[in-house]
Amino acid sequence: MNRRRKRGITSYIIIFVLILTAIVIFFGFTGISLIPGNSDDGNEIIPVAINHILTNELSELPETEKMDAQIERFMRQWEIKGASLAVMKDEKLIYAKGYGWANKESGEKADVKHIFRIASLSKLITAAAVMKLHEEGKINLSDKPFSEGSIMDLPQFSQLRDSRIRNITIDHLLRHKGGFSSRAGDPMFNLPIISKRLNLGRAPDTDEVIAYSLNQRLGHSPGQGTRYSNLGYVILSRLIEIVTGLSYEEYVKENIFKPAGVYDIHMANNYYEERFPNEAKYYEPHDQELIESYTGNGIMMKRCYGGNNVRGLLGAGGWVASPSELLKLIAALDGRDNVPDILSKESIRIMTSSTPSTLPIGWAKSTSSGDWSRTGTLSGTSALLKYSRDGFSWVFVTNTSSWKGSTFPRQIDALFRNAFKRVPLWPERDLFGF
Repeated sequence: MNRRRKRGITSYIIIFVLILTAIVIFFGFTGISLIPGNSDDGNEIIPVAINHILTNELSELPETEKMDAQIERFMRQWEIKGASLAVMKDEKLIYAKGYGWANKESGEKADVKHIFRIASLSKLITAAAVMKLHEEGKINLSDKPFSEGSIMDLPQFSQLRDSRIRNITIDHLLRHKGGFSSRAGDPMFNLPIISKRLNLGRAPDTDEVIAYSLNQRLGHSPGQGTRYSNLGYVILSRLIEIVTGLSYEEYVKENIFKPAGVYDIHMANNYYEERFPNEAKYYEPHDQELIESYTGNGIMMKRCYGGNNVRGLLGAGGWVASPSELLKLIAALDGRDNVPDILSKESIRIMTSSTPSTLPIGWAKSTSSGDWSRTGTLSGTSALLKYSRDGFSWVFVTNTSSWKGSTFPRQIDALFRNAFKRVPLWPERDLFGF
């Protein structure tokens, strides 16, 4: 073989190695795996969610044994069947593990792969979607959706009992300043009452719930006070659909989840029989009373399985996810430089800005020093997401609710303030690239 030919072969080998290295780096960074697909050549690139790649064994570490023991004691104390924890440092996933049971009756232990209802953590996802539309120039945060000729000035929403509704802005909805009253309870959990008052003979759909609520008096003028509102985020979910022509779920999956590299977050189903293959079973306190089915048919059911319309919460509380994928999403929404963000730094600044009288957007709490948090509770689940200025972030989700209801995340917060101190050294690794 002559010298020129040898040099040519060597060049081809070098080029091949460089291309192969680039592919490995790319897929390691994005968390996408190459697996056989349905394409003609059998090598279609199909994204694989990080929670389907990782296992508990990867986080069985001597350094975290004391923390694990404290978490398990906490779960026994509060009679929590199962839970899942993920920890991130500087946008690198360093720990992910399930605890207890995903389904005690079937003997299925909780693992990293399991997804849980995340309740109001869903609001952060919806807020990101709204900010995306704002960046694209399709909406402005100062827009008044129900004003004459505006986005939601539609026939089904024409009966406004209180003219002040026309002054509600998108920013008001995002920050819980729309003025909606809670005197008659949360409409998203009063569906049988709405059904009877509208003589529907079935569960009201999203537009009917919104229309019914718009036909009530506001509790205060928009922008003049803060009152937590699931309804406001359901309205935002419909606004996304009206503006984009897609379902809320379709828009979020394509424009928020896909760019962030997360693939196993879905809208919840209402019944145990409809759960996803890797979804945990939900448990309520043993003395929790049954309530009438959200369909209004008079049948008494558990809140977590048919009593409440969890899927109907949409962007207010309807998503199911794993902690590891939630942190991967947060890495794309935090304004840091290690992972590309799906929103601009200005949008992230707007979302995390707050005052003593004004909540942040999507987040439940933010501080000027850069600490953010988001809580979520439903019958059958409690969740807490914490983002710290020192680079540590974590998500803890349970498949069991507590008699403490919406205040239970405070107990979770207290647990981890102490439990993390028991870890002498966290591993230096990135499970996102595993």
